Amino acid sequence: MAEFSLPNDSYFLGFDSSTQSLKATVLDSNLNIIASELIHFDSDLPHYKTQDGVYRDPSNNGRIVSPTLMWIEALDLMFQKLSKSNLDFSKISAVSGSGQQHGSVYWKIGSSKILSSLDHKKPLLEQLENAFSIKESPIWMDCSTTAECRAIENAFGGGALELAKVTGSRAYERFTGPQIKKIFDHQPDIYNNTERISLVSSFMASLFIGAYAAIDHSDGAGMNLMDIKAKAWSKVALEATAPDLESKLGNLAPAYGVAGKIASYFVERYHFNKDCLVIQWSGDNPNSVAGLTLNIPGDLAISLGTSDTVFMITKDPNPGLEGHVFPSPVDAEGYMVMLCYKNGSLTREDVRNSYAEKSWDVFNKLLQQTQPLNGGKLGFYYKDHEILPPLPVGYHRYVIENFSGALDGMKEQEVKEFDPPSEVRGVIEGQFLSMRAHAERFGMPSPPKRIIATGGASANDSILNAIASIFGCDVYTVQRQDSASLGAAVRAAHGWLCNKKGGYLPISNMYMDKLEKTSLSCKLSVNAGDQELVSKYGALMKKRTEIENRLVQKLGRC
Repeated sequence: MAEFSLPNDSYFLGFDSSTQSLKATVLDSNLNIIASELIHFDSDLPHYKTQDGVYRDPSNNGRIVSPTLMWIEALDLMFQKLSKSNLDFSKISAVSGSGQQHGSVYWKIGSSKILSSLDHKKPLLEQLENAFSIKESPIWMDCSTTAECRAIENAFGGGALELAKVTGSRAYERFTGPQIKKIFDHQPDIYNNTERISLVSSFMASLFIGAYAAIDHSDGAGMNLMDIKAKAWSKVALEATAPDLESKLGNLAPAYGVAGKIASYFVERYHFNKDCLVIQWSGDNPNSVAGLTLNIPGDLAISLGTSDTVFMITKDPNPGLEGHVFPSPVDAEGYMVMLCYKNGSLTREDVRNSYAEKSWDVFNKLLQQTQPLNGGKLGFYYKDHEILPPLPVGYHRYVIENFSGALDGMKEQEVKEFDPPSEVRGVIEGQFLSMRAHAERFGMPSPPKRIIATGGASANDSILNAIASIFGCDVYTVQRQDSASLGAAVRAAHGWLCNKKGGYLPISNMYMDKLEKTSLSCKLSVNAGDQELVSKYGALMKKRTEIENRLVQKLGRC
């Protein structure tokens, strides 16, 4: 395996520029973490007066932005922290990073000259203060572009479904294309004064190479602008969005490609090696796929957080009106599928507070004292407007009469409330039956090869047991929860190897046969559930899908 080995005594640096913070993770040549740092925007940069890293505009319904300069100052501050930790920057062979997906940065005409002539004696912030045509970047939380979404979908003959088939997703308010269209439609002077539009990921990469970095294929798929099969800009989508857009977006590139060598600014200011490579940055979700070592079709990851996210790997994507398909950041031929659920931990907490004495211990005891399948009780719990399925706030409960585990003859009756133990099992089984149903619609094998659980709730064994029973496969958990910055460091190493070999190499070759000795290792937490029980869950899932479809027809939001 020598051809896949990294140079001894070398480091690989990964960043994650997320909504609320900037993280850095440093790996050694054995893929073990040797350093990590965090800048929290609200507390470390309080003069921007952000709340959770963002500004919510009360005068413009749904408009949510972040100050672009805050991200730059965070990078200045991060390098101060890394310098104080005595990190030897000269040993870093490659840098890569993760950016919150969909967010966009608008460089004004003439800014490329500023980027290419940075003075190493001054901080970045001081030199880039006037480089942007808009100082507040639209981000993924923004939902003010519904009209623009419909206009872009209408430009495609088949509407939303045709747009999804081409770009991997129907039009979403948070996606970059609708955000760009809104700026062109309402602020044409600003659009015309913009020479380059970057994603957060390519914006940060641009700082490191001292020039405009390309947008990578994986993050580019979160814009409603890229043809995911051709891995090229879609002419129809570009024309539907804004004029002369391709020249402002620049080129696309594979995530494992080299963006450039590190800028002289970093060589002179922080003593990086002048041959240090900057590997294309990508989005936070693609980087999480790398950090979780998802690289085989049939692999599934479930991130359990404020919102829940399901990641899958496939060679044959079938984009539809739900979910998202992106080219894989770690496989030249593969794709990643992402399913997003807004009702995650906060909804579980709501049920805990109402039925389990506001205690996770009580919640877990109630979950354990109810039988799997919940006696045929099915719950739909939406504390917030749900993305998948598109349903408004509301809780809906049904009891399946004479439930025996077979689909034939199942009849449901709607009820107002369950007993507390059934409410607890109802929210857990409801969430994971929904995930299984939507994942199978996207071609997930049943059962999957394995599930890797991450996020706060992955520490809850009772929840992991429910996942194993519903999906019917082994469930693993990871050492570290910050998979995006870890994934970025892994991709830095992968990109370095690909560049050395002159082309793409499977990322798994870097850690094959030694995964358990690296910071990427995961442990088996729960064995696969009983297959007869899995089959009964399958029948219950089909019934749940029938009810869900009726709810969408009756109450669904477009």
